[in-house]
Amino acid sequence: MKVVVREDHRAPTVAHMVWYKAGSIDEVNGKTGVAHVLEHMMFKGTKQLKPGDFSKKVAAVGGKDNAFTSKEYTAYFQQVGKEHLEKMMALEADRMTNLQISKEEFDKEIQVIMEERRLRTEDNPSSLLNEALMATAFMSSPYRHPVIGWMNDLVNMRASDARDWYRSWYSPNNATVVISGDVDPQNMLKLVQQYYGVIPSHDLPIRKPQIEPPQKGIKQVQVKAPADSAQIAMAWKVPRLEPGRLDDPEPYALELLTAVLDGYDNARLNRSLVKQEKVVNDVGVAYDMISRGPELFLISATMAKGKTGAQAQASIRKALQEIKQNGILESELKRIKVRILSEQIYKRDSIFGQAMEIGTNEMAGFSWKDIDSLLEKMQT
Repeated sequence: MKVVVREDHRAPTVAHMVWYKAGSIDEVNGKTGVAHVLEHMMFKGTKQLKPGDFSKKVAAVGGKDNAFTSKEYTAYFQQVGKEHLEKMMALEADRMTNLQISKEEFDKEIQVIMEERRLRTEDNPSSLLNEALMATAFMSSPYRHPVIGWMNDLVNMRASDARDWYRSWYSPNNATVVISGDVDPQNMLKLVQQYYGVIPSHDLPIRKPQIEPPQKGIKQVQVKAPADSAQIAMAWKVPRLEPGRLDDPEPYALELLTAVLDGYDNARLNRSLVKQEKVVNDVGVAYDMISRGPELFLISATMAKGKTGAQAQASIRKALQEIKQNGILESELKRIKVRILSEQIYKRDSIFGQAMEIGTNEMAGFSWKDIDSLLEKMQT
């Protein structure tokens, strides 16, 4: 198991996180959503704890805890006073190896998850649009599946599916522990060895590459759902940063392009589409250069009253064409670089934010040692 300790003595608190390199990208057809289902079941008791006791014990010492599942990983965290860290390790190590998944608890929780899917996706036109976009953009990559899973897979999921996922992926050799805060690294190493070091590792399932085949032309999909205003989402297949290839300039350029288009109030798309042409009410751009799977560069917008998707698409393409032909201004670049640097500094003001940054980088195959290098390369 990998352990990363980040010392920060500004406050007597600590963030303790366990990251498992197992997300929806590792799921198979017919069992989508199982990574997220197991996240829920991890709070349903062990040989020593009853359902719900884990969070009660964290709350009893004035801490907070939660978990989240993504395409690339599942992570669990506690934020507590530093004197309570050892207790958190004991709790987390216990459920790493002693989780109990009963049929009764599973049957209740799967209903909660299906309701979560109804509220967050099926009753949300933006989520439906994004789900359809991902399923259209990718043919073979597991990125085409929603993290929460398809409803039919949830309906047909059984407690045994969650148990199999737990046995397959929840092993120390598939986990990274990140500890950030007012701690001594050598003491942390002793505690980690005491609580996690006794847990046996096992062979992990073989991860299939599932490389996305080349796309042969434009794909389009229409989604019909009740909504106050029509929406449009456009996505381009783009490179991501590969571990061991930190000098590749393209991903950094795409990150900067995101900020040029949508990084501040008077950025290109907001200025031209919302303020000047008034073709959309709002516009957003998204790209993440660090991930385990294929990346998309996304632009989404909500149409203004009386405007069409075709008009919005034409305005977006026009703004992109202008950058392709004329580049960006030095003043824009300077503003964006300052913004990126300041965001990084503010992020490090947070003990939890530091742990998050380390964990997401480690899960994508990068080292915590790369974080400063990535920022430096962005500035060039």
